[in-house]
This record gives sequence, C-alpha cells and structure tokens, in this order.
Amino acid sequence: MKKTLVLFAHPYLEHSTTNVRLLDCYEDSANITFRDLYEDYPDFHIHTFRERKRIVDYDRLVFHFPIIWFGMPPLLKLWIDEVFDMRWISEGEFNILSGKDALIVTSVGGSRSNYSKEGKYKTCVEELLTGLRVALDVNNIELKKTFIVYNADTLNEKQLDVYCEELSEILKIE
Repeated sequence: MKKTLVLFAHPYLEHSTTNVRLLDCYEDSANITFRDLYEDYPDFHIHTFRERKRIVDYDRLVFHFPIIWFGMPPLLKLWIDEVFDMRWISEGEFNILSGKDALIVTSVGGSRSNYSKEGKYKTCVEELLTGLRVALDVNNIELKKTFIVYNADTLNEKQLDVYCEELSEILKIE
C-alpha cells in the first residue's frame, strides 16, 4: 500500500455514524497517516508551510469529507486554497506534487436518484466535486477513485459493513 495521508474534514462528526464508521478503515495500516482538519485547525488558521512539508512525504492523498450544502466543508476548501497556492507550486520548474495520486471519499444524506440530472437537485455528486478535481489535475495529482456514500444518514449496520469493506479494498489500489 502506498504511503497515504488522509485529510479528513467533517464539521459535525459527532452526528455522523457513517463517517465515524468509515474512519475505522484507516486504523490498521502502518502506511496511513490520518489528519482531522477540524481537530487540527478549530480556529481555521492553517499552518500552510507545515502542511506543504507534510504532503511532500506521501504518495497518495485521501480527501474524506461529507458534501455540505452542495460543496466541500469550508475548512477543507480553505486548506486547498492555502496549501495548493499556485505561487508555491509554480516556483521553479518542478511541481513537487506531480506524480502523487488521490482518492476522494465523500458522503451525502440524499439518495443517488436525488443526485442526478433528473433528480431533486438536478446535479450529480461528481459535478459538485469539480473544484477539487480541477485542483488535483492542475497539480498533476492523478485521481484514482471517487467513493460516494449515499443515504449516509440512514444506513444500517449491514450497509455500513459493505461500505467499509469496499473502502478498505479501494485503499489498496495501486
């Protein structure tokens, strides 16, 4: 398994049985470092240079967050704005982020049918992730997989088991 940094951002984790359960998938691997951005930066003051130094040491970044009001949580958006600053990555000829890969792990309270062109929201989750996908692409970070959990507020234990097994397998992707 690649050396992996999980960037987790959930402002209401105490209310999310799904995401609490998914976090178990990261626990048993020596190659995974887990960072909870809301725990690290409750004041939203990102230590940009420390974060830049940190991500250089990893081959894979996992962005794990819920969709909140049709976008990323505000702290994750701020982290991306500050850490992926274009002046930093364009200094010199070599982008140190180039060649890394990424996974997106996200959850929504609604159903797959609600997140479709014909559904309630007239858009799909993949479209709501466009900003993050572009940020990864601009930095030459290959997006390997997007893992979406629908109906996150109403899943039972059996359904959570299936999602956890699936995420554990996705983390093994080379």
